[in-house]
Amino acid sequence: MSKTVMIVDDSASIRQVVSIALKGAGYQVIEACDGQDGLAKVSGQRVHLIISDVNMPKMDGISFVKELKKIPETKFIPVIMLTTESMQAKKQEGQAAGARAWVVKPFQPEQMIAAVSKLIMS
Repeated sequence: MSKTVMIVDDSASIRQVVSIALKGAGYQVIEACDGQDGLAKVSGQRVHLIISDVNMPKMDGISFVKELKKIPETKFIPVIMLTTESMQAKKQEGQAAGARAWVVKPFQPEQMIAAVSKLIMS
């Protein structure tokens, strides 16, 4: 049974790149265009991991993670933040919200897959 990963990013091209890498590694992929869309799509689904951008319209990644962690069914889903933000303060904010890993764009697909498989195993 393959694992499901949700990608939450307002950039269609980033979603596509991540999706191709994940599908190539055997994962099922659900795409969402912002935090609100992500929250709507995650409910009632079996999602094993979420990869989220930080800077998005409507609901940014950190707010999305905070909301996710309030919901009993989704609070234990590991989240990887995928972002252009490399500032330590943002990283700490993300970790405080509940993000488990931080990958800075531009990223290598192999690096992303390694982080995903490590978090899904744990």
